[in-house]
Amino acid sequence: MTATRIGVGGTSAPYDVVIGSGVLGELPGLIGPRAEQVAVIHSAALGEVARPVIAALAAAGHTVHAMPVPDGEAAKTPAVAADLWARLGQAGFTRSDAVVGVGGGATTDLAGFVAATWLRGVPVVLMPTTLLGMVDAAVGGKTGVNTAEGKNLVGAFHPPAGVLCDLATLPSLPTADYIGGLAEIVKAGFIADPVILDLVEDDPEGATRPEGRHTRELIERAVAVKADVVSGDLREAGRREILNYGHTLGHAIERAENYTFRHGYAVAVGMVFAAELSRLSGRIDAALVRRHRDILASVGLPTGYAAQAWPRLRENMRVDKKARGATLRFVVLDALGRPAILAGPSDDLLDAAYRAVAS
Repeated sequence: MTATRIGVGGTSAPYDVVIGSGVLGELPGLIGPRAEQVAVIHSAALGEVARPVIAALAAAGHTVHAMPVPDGEAAKTPAVAADLWARLGQAGFTRSDAVVGVGGGATTDLAGFVAATWLRGVPVVLMPTTLLGMVDAAVGGKTGVNTAEGKNLVGAFHPPAGVLCDLATLPSLPTADYIGGLAEIVKAGFIADPVILDLVEDDPEGATRPEGRHTRELIERAVAVKADVVSGDLREAGRREILNYGHTLGHAIERAENYTFRHGYAVAVGMVFAAELSRLSGRIDAALVRRHRDILASVGLPTGYAAQAWPRLRENMRVDKKARGATLRFVVLDALGRPAILAGPSDDLLDAAYRAVAS
């Protein structure tokens, strides 16, 4: 299968997102010839996936250091990052050496952060192995770790040298995790590319499977949306904020659940909440809100959350990265494919929107 290359600009060193099945052979070219040493940071559960990556890099003449880390969000801590810094120092990594991150979004976020902070920045190539990682976490240059106070509050912007999305890794992904990744694809449909929504509605059952009829097109379209947005706004100073559709409440839910609730599931609820905010503020009609609920539910994503959780969620949103001082900011819709910002909504409006999603 021919690889698709989607360019991401907006930096002094534009890079490609390479999408296809069996595309490991592209990795050495993304690393480049200058790196003598390469650290492969990978989820400990993905040793079998990391092994051919390590072999390909060794065959290309690099000295490779395998650096397994805990699975999932347990990897995204300052302590794990500090351990990796120590290992890079012990190996004598220089600015011409490189990092490869292999795993889900948590692993690629961590790998990117370690690369961004080691010697104030070394090259990193990201190899996401989950749907969420491919369409969201690995593209755009945002890196970070979590603290007790919130998710991704410590981080840096550090665009990768390349992103390699090997679709052959997706069939091994648990169904619930795959469905969680669909939330970011659906989000791209509502904010920028409605064809995505048409494809999901055409075959919702197929959208939940790596072998679905539209899977590759859905992934490519979602990546293209993010690439277009971040190319024009690397540091979230303007249009990039639209990618946070559904994330303000979504991150609050994740924090309330101590990050045991899947990101995509939380964002799905957050999108319905944002759609209700849009409707209640006179921006969209009830039919578009129903389309949110129908599409998300058709692929197995939640559209509501516990009523009694609202006081805690509202407090969690106050410390979200998207707030400006004491002012909450939400990405809403003026119409399908027309995102906008709602700043400082009243408590009454927030309460009414949450009542509409409370379960």
